Amino acid sequence: MKSFRWPLFCLAIFILTIAAATAGIDTDFRIPPDHPAIEYFKTPPDDAVARLARRLAKGEAKLDYVPGRLGYLPSLLKNLDVNVDSQMLVFSKTSFQAPLISPRAPRALFFNDTVSVGSVHNGEVLELAALDPKQGIVFYTLSIEKTAKPMLVRRDVCLQCHAGPATLGVPGLEVGSSFPGPDGTPTFHSGFTAVDHRIPLEQRWGGWYVTGKTGKQTHMGNAVAPDPANPKELDMSASLNLTSLAGRFNPDGYLAQTSDIVALMVLEHQTRMTNLIVRVGWETRIAQQEGKLAEATPRIDNGIDELVAYMLFAEEARLKEPVEGVSTFTKTFPQRGPRDKQGRSLRDFDLKTRMFRYPLSYMIYSEAFDAMPDWARDRIYQRLYDVLTGKNTSERFSKISQADRQAVLEIVRDTKKGLPPYWK
Repeated sequence: MKSFRWPLFCLAIFILTIAAATAGIDTDFRIPPDHPAIEYFKTPPDDAVARLARRLAKGEAKLDYVPGRLGYLPSLLKNLDVNVDSQMLVFSKTSFQAPLISPRAPRALFFNDTVSVGSVHNGEVLELAALDPKQGIVFYTLSIEKTAKPMLVRRDVCLQCHAGPATLGVPGLEVGSSFPGPDGTPTFHSGFTAVDHRIPLEQRWGGWYVTGKTGKQTHMGNAVAPDPANPKELDMSASLNLTSLAGRFNPDGYLAQTSDIVALMVLEHQTRMTNLIVRVGWETRIAQQEGKLAEATPRIDNGIDELVAYMLFAEEARLKEPVEGVSTFTKTFPQRGPRDKQGRSLRDFDLKTRMFRYPLSYMIYSEAFDAMPDWARDRIYQRLYDVLTGKNTSERFSKISQADRQAVLEIVRDTKKGLPPYWK
């Protein structure tokens, strides 16, 4: 096997995403991961990948190997409860295995609420990122070579790209949109947008394959800029409303022939939501450990305000026409969450004028949300309640209808454990 390399190619990309990713967050306050209140590098992780690693070591789990290009990937996804229909394909050279990625050999990504798995054709490793409830995203690799004892190895070096302003200063993930050249190399001086649900569709998915229907709405997916002299002019002659990627690349070694638009939209929402939860949690833990909570409250409250607005999709970019995915993701994703007495779920899609039917993030059910310090979580609950009951009349939340506020209140009351008594 070739020696393992960690090029810093992706670092420049993350530096360029600061403006879009950090709006409303005081990133001048640096959060050192080795702070005594955090100890990111010393604390044994308790995420889905770490748990799988422990089961493998005890012989309680097994990774099966498929000969050929797939290797451990199918078994790894099954063990981590990650559906194949979540597959997304990115052809911009933005991974540490960037030299191997191109429009003819896209990187495959799969995810659920807590784990992301990346697979690169002819790569040396499978890439994993898992959400630890307190520590944020923890990174791992799994060698693609068949061995008697496959090992999931933690890779803290990933924080060179994944713990800066673009991820709100905590170990995290981010989805970006770029202007890729014919070989997938992003043109840095042309701009790079950190994408979440606030970004209009026309600015999303540069450097990604996208399968799905958007009607007359445009996006940057499936396209490259063929002329180096005009790096912002993407060739979009055959890039919209694709239901198949046939002919774009060799399908051998891929688990699906889709890069589902709905999966992309969900991942974009989830990445920033996760980073906000971890950021507020870390700031609170540090302030409490240093005995400076009163002094830090105004700064932390700013982060809480951003988190609450984001949870409620207050600034979501509205869809101008319906969006339709082409994989089963649209059906399987809602099946993963709880439902209230009327059968409603925060994971139900709308996809006509907005992403979800009910405007509150399903990440309220996450272990990471529950693991936040009580002080911070209590303030979040109070702000959510004030908006949903109409006490908070801020213009920022004016797009949330009274019917939606009432529906969200009812769903959360029926499905979320540990609510403050006043919610009931």
